[in-house]
Amino acid sequence: MSAGEPTGTLEAALAQARRLLQADPSLAAEQAEEILKVAPQHPVAMLLLGVARRAGGDAPGSLETLRALAAAQPNWAAAHYELGMTLADRGLTADALASLRRAVALKPSMPDAWRAIGDQLNMTGDAAGADVAYARHIKASTQDPRLLVAASALVDGKIAQAEGLLRAHLKQYPTDVAAIRMLAEVAARLGRNADAETLLERCLELAPSFHAARHQLAIVLQRQNKVTAALRQIEQLDRQDPHNSAYRNLRAVVLVKIGDYRQAIDNYEQVLAAHPDQPKIWLSYGHTLATAGRETDSIAAYRRSIQLSPQLGEAYWSLANLKTFRFGAAEVEAMRAQIGRGDLGVEDRYHLDFALGKALEDERRYAESFEHYLKGNALRRSLIDYQADETSAFVRRSKQLLSAEFFAARAGYGAAAVDPIFVVGLPRAGSTLIEQILASHSLVEGTMELPDILMMAAALAGPKNSSLDERYPAVLAGLSAAACRDLGEQFIETTRIQRKTGKPLFIDKMPNNFLHIGLIRLALPNARIIDARRHPMACCFSAFKQLFAQGQHYTYDLDDIGRYYCDYVELMQHFDRVLPGRIHRVIYETLIEDTEAEVRRLLAYCGLEFEGACLRFHENDRPVRTPSARQVRKPIFRDGIDHWRHYEPWLQPVKTALGPVLDAYPGAPDIWNLKSFENPT
Repeated sequence: MSAGEPTGTLEAALAQARRLLQADPSLAAEQAEEILKVAPQHPVAMLLLGVARRAGGDAPGSLETLRALAAAQPNWAAAHYELGMTLADRGLTADALASLRRAVALKPSMPDAWRAIGDQLNMTGDAAGADVAYARHIKASTQDPRLLVAASALVDGKIAQAEGLLRAHLKQYPTDVAAIRMLAEVAARLGRNADAETLLERCLELAPSFHAARHQLAIVLQRQNKVTAALRQIEQLDRQDPHNSAYRNLRAVVLVKIGDYRQAIDNYEQVLAAHPDQPKIWLSYGHTLATAGRETDSIAAYRRSIQLSPQLGEAYWSLANLKTFRFGAAEVEAMRAQIGRGDLGVEDRYHLDFALGKALEDERRYAESFEHYLKGNALRRSLIDYQADETSAFVRRSKQLLSAEFFAARAGYGAAAVDPIFVVGLPRAGSTLIEQILASHSLVEGTMELPDILMMAAALAGPKNSSLDERYPAVLAGLSAAACRDLGEQFIETTRIQRKTGKPLFIDKMPNNFLHIGLIRLALPNARIIDARRHPMACCFSAFKQLFAQGQHYTYDLDDIGRYYCDYVELMQHFDRVLPGRIHRVIYETLIEDTEAEVRRLLAYCGLEFEGACLRFHENDRPVRTPSARQVRKPIFRDGIDHWRHYEPWLQPVKTALGPVLDAYPGAPDIWNLKSFENPT
């Protein structure tokens, strides 16, 4: 029977339309239209017509049909669900969420609707709301009454109860994919991403077409910076649903992590073409444009984000964080108006405080500027758990273990690779400038602040997943020569995806790697290590007024930041003694004052011939993913060296914490003087 000839009975005709929907949506739409000629306004036929039109690419026709159906059938959950899906495809996120929420209000057991709500909330940047929706999706997907109690506990946030019930269930039914996926969600909520990964991989072994589990696996892999594996999962999802904006957005996030900014920008632009009303996606797009050196476009993206969400403090801070951007008077007043709101969220508030601090600093209104920096830091500090004593204790443990004898006994350990150049130190100490100079050499490739050493240290530390765990660095003493070689080779392999040019040397400029020089020395004994050091007051205050996207938790309190600088100097002084000549130090102020001589010394340490391009580093248009991105695209300037002195009246807590370290700069005080800064064990 052709599509234009309805079957003898209505039910048979509807069944035929359903079958055609899977194979040929256009024929299914024709069949539904024929049914509606015979039975006008038939709800099921209208639903099939709307779905078929959407599947066939006729979004306007689908929207017209499904809107009419939802109006005629206000209490039919399926109509609101399909309307929500079509609205989502059209990028009308707010309307889509309204329809999808109407669907689950009418029928809470609709798993696909809950999953779609989660996807839409993720697009808006509402991660917490998305987590709740995904948990409801899992509960709605669960038909087994034995799992309903665990699912309810997960929805209610009773994670420990859900975990206990699920583990007990899986002892009896180890292949229950619904329970395995629920347990993976529990692990992800607890931050145990490696456990979640293992569980989701087991899910997909048992049920390869379990797309929700595959999407969750891609997210978990991305969180662990397993970018190659995450991309493989996203590619499989794309084949199943090539127009899914949630998958495309996740792909863009992963592409940024591997430094493929051109493709990331393309993906963000495709998502924004479908969802132009999403301020958080405009924000991510702006970040990627800024990293790629497209400052004018990034400013436009940030301003578009603000237009869509005037209270979005992160967009204002992102403009300030370009460093060379200057706010206009109207923008300053807009920030003041937003920060005066009683209903403003904490995250938006501290972003606005940092942005206003920068705006007022540019206007030389230093007292008012510092007041906003202080407020923003206090708010950010209230949300994190940083204990300065833990860092000091880690330094003591490192010094006790990592002696000259320790390294001598392990001569010959590690991988033979000479590729990596590590630039370590504290943020805002000139590491991006050093990286840009080196990356202008014909044999050196710049990458970014790579997380691989930090992740390796955390994995060695054990279950707490923290490299400051008391078992680290003690665990290094038990590593065999083979284990150290494996770690070095693992680093070279996992960072390979970051290398785009085939140059023999590459830079990892993660500043926090100074804490892990012992690990680096064992795993990669031929790697170069460069310590970027800046005047303690300039470095500490520059970090204090910098709102970091993640990590650097010591920077939000003046005493914490001064103590951290002391711990850094003490640990580096120790390595100078036990590994003489292995670490090259670049003093920022000397680099500014005598650039060519310092660049020649730097290149000689790296075993490189001098190249004039290294002095013309500002001509290098490579992507730079740090707050100094715009500054290193300009010639050397010394204006910022003493800028901290404008704020000196308010920086006594830093001076007190620094003590003799401040007076000894650019050297380090005698090691015994530093003992006064250690808390007793």
